[in-house]
Amino acid sequence: MSLGVSSGDLIGSWSLSFSDIAFVTGKAETARLGLAVQLRFFAGHGFFVPDHASIPSDGVLYLAEQLGLDAKSVNHYDFSGRTARRHCAEILRHLGFRRMTQTDRRALSRWISDDLCAGGQPINAMLEHVFLWCRDRRIYGPSRKELERLVRSQRHLYLEALLARVRDRLAPDAVALLEASLADPDGPTGFNTMKGDAGQATLENILGVTAKLAFIQRLALPRDFLSVTGKAWVDQIVRRVAGEKASEMRRHVPARQLGLYAVYLMAREAQLTDAMVDLLIETVHKIGSRSKRKVVGDIAKDIERVYGKERLLVEIASASIDDPSGRICDVIFPIAGKDKLAAIIKESQAKGALDRRIYKVMRRSWANHYRRMLPSLLSALEFRSNNAVWRPVLAALDWIRSKVDDGCRYVPPHAVPVDEVIPARWRSSVIDEEGRVNRISYELCVLAQLRDRIRSKEIWVVGADRYRNPDDDLPKDFDARREAYYTGLNLTADARAFSSAIREELAQELLLLNANIPRNDKVRLLWRGENRISLTPFKPLPEPRGLASIKTEIGQRWPMTGLLDVLKEAALDTGLLEAFETSASRVALPKTALDQRLLLCLYGLGTNAGLKRIAGATPDVSYE
Repeated sequence: MSLGVSSGDLIGSWSLSFSDIAFVTGKAETARLGLAVQLRFFAGHGFFVPDHASIPSDGVLYLAEQLGLDAKSVNHYDFSGRTARRHCAEILRHLGFRRMTQTDRRALSRWISDDLCAGGQPINAMLEHVFLWCRDRRIYGPSRKELERLVRSQRHLYLEALLARVRDRLAPDAVALLEASLADPDGPTGFNTMKGDAGQATLENILGVTAKLAFIQRLALPRDFLSVTGKAWVDQIVRRVAGEKASEMRRHVPARQLGLYAVYLMAREAQLTDAMVDLLIETVHKIGSRSKRKVVGDIAKDIERVYGKERLLVEIASASIDDPSGRICDVIFPIAGKDKLAAIIKESQAKGALDRRIYKVMRRSWANHYRRMLPSLLSALEFRSNNAVWRPVLAALDWIRSKVDDGCRYVPPHAVPVDEVIPARWRSSVIDEEGRVNRISYELCVLAQLRDRIRSKEIWVVGADRYRNPDDDLPKDFDARREAYYTGLNLTADARAFSSAIREELAQELLLLNANIPRNDKVRLLWRGENRISLTPFKPLPEPRGLASIKTEIGQRWPMTGLLDVLKEAALDTGLLEAFETSASRVALPKTALDQRLLLCLYGLGTNAGLKRIAGATPDVSYE
């Protein structure tokens, strides 16, 4: 729980009224500051101080200043002793609090179920709101453990009702498919398979991800559930299902089992869609980069094959001048044979046609291997665009989708979208001499355009998360409060003014660069290569004088201290492990065992050693 207080809230939360001062000063001087801390802490949080560590130091100093006492005297006050318990009862009478009745308890239960559970907050955060609810109504509730049991009970009932509603909306066919997936977890659409990662950009992985997406889409899950349910609940359910094995899932009662799995698959669909788009982008890039490397390598081999062309040209010219009436086979071939002249011609033809050769290799790779993914890709993903400029690309995708089962290889240009789809440098490769469009080349060209447009979010994917509609990235009330949002970001709503400011800033920076280059020996302008501006790296700064001494002293004092020991001490000093909460309904492990496993998980993930390796080195802990 966050029990601290900011300096700005000191006056409002830790100020004593005249009646409070009279109440406190009526006690012994040694107990006044502790009593004042109990009084103001309860008035602010709705429960009494559990221990000294929970008291904000700023609040203690402010109270001590009001009472004219030494702030250190609070250390002698026992917050768990009999005197403190008697003071708590007197504070309740002083503030006018009463004990909780059965009517209050029922009202609190309804409020937790109707208002508090919908947000899906953690238990500790819900407890804070429960204490504040009691405080605002001048009710002193039962013990913290009892209120926690009440919160957990209502939270559990809310989750059960949530999952039951999901289960009731599943069609009988979907129920049968989900049960079969849990019964055969390692099958093509099994539970373990659905949880698996997409993997690298290979044809097999692409087909595997599309099969998973097709399985989820066939279930016809109630996807509107994600929009009406709090994101915290969905994230908790997803974490829980992701951490369970198929055998553990089968141990749930049927309504809970199917509800958990259905919610997980609804969220998993967006993850798989993102993974599918990532694989598509990487595959198209891989086809292009590999083809470019192959073509450049072939050109390099051709250049090596005809090494010394300049010398050959001089010798051929000299021989031709010496014997202008001679035959080529007698004058030229003795200097440069037929094979060498053919290699020179091939190299010359390759110059200026690099894009065409690259596209030819790309087309061969696409047609012979990757084209098998096209039907699954187009059936699993739905592309849209908010920009009318790129609608032709979507029209081209619709045409390709409609011709998936058609065996035609060439089509007339008026039958397919060409403008804004085929770049000028690829037209000669896609459209032949007779004006026909090569279908396979056209498919590859469209996918290359699609890749570029998806990366810039000009085209988005239905059901995706990272590649979703860019309008969904804006607040829901953006149209109504556009000016307020622009003001908060310190931006202008005028697009021309915004672009003009960017241009002026870039022009100013370029002028500064131009003025500083003659005097800066760290910057050079190159005349060849892709990067024309060369920056010389700075020399590393000298090591501070005291750093070597500090390293030596640490090595002498703690020569064998490992990173895991440092992590454990940090956890003990800061209490960072308290921030971890289970996604299940309860924790069965003892706190010592749970803390040990949390530390091992953090160590394995943070060092990239992996959880399996850490589990193998720890005898009493398994990977699961």
